[in-house]
Amino acid sequence: MTETIAAPRYIAYVPLTDLTPAPRNPKRHELELIIASIDMHGLVEIPVVDERTQKTLHGHGRRESLLEMQARGMRTPSGIVVDEDGGWLVPILRGWSSKNDAEAEALAIKLNRLPGEGGWDPREFAEVLEDLATNDAELFDSLAIPHEEIDKMLGLVDPETLPGGGREDETALLHLPDDGERGDGLSPDDEGRAPHTTCPACGHLFTSGH
Repeated sequence: MTETIAAPRYIAYVPLTDLTPAPRNPKRHELELIIASIDMHGLVEIPVVDERTQKTLHGHGRRESLLEMQARGMRTPSGIVVDEDGGWLVPILRGWSSKNDAEAEALAIKLNRLPGEGGWDPREFAEVLEDLATNDAELFDSLAIPHEEIDKMLGLVDPETLPGGGREDETALLHLPDDGERGDGLSPDDEGRAPHTTCPACGHLFTSGH
């Protein structure tokens, strides 16, 4: 019995105007954030096209953003090739073919939904945010993370276990809402914690040792 081997995945450049959207795409997009990211870093995550339908499987937000950038006369992002007529050629991932429309739509949802399902490691996330806020305010601001989300994340981490916090060699202690029973909102290990200060780069609270 001959084994069927799927076609290899490969990258091809196609005219942006030829990148056809799927008939249905329930995913919403913050186009201005995507545009700002592509303008800053170039097109890094490329769209995926379904070989069976020849329509976009993943990357509708990037497609819309690139069309808007071109319409605004913005500079050509890195990763985009300009043809002899001035049109933008976009790299796309090819080689995957759906069995039917149901499979195509199911995979489109998975590609959008699954990457965020794991959440964030609070301690490492806090470390990265603090490094960015301290060393490159522009990159920190470009994350466009709502303040309340950052504050919630930082609230889960004992700041003294972060680099420079005095107890960075210890396992991070996560302060969950039901962590303490004293009625004052503090966990038992909150006693003696170093005071917080406001980071001059981002305005968020970090330990005074930073």
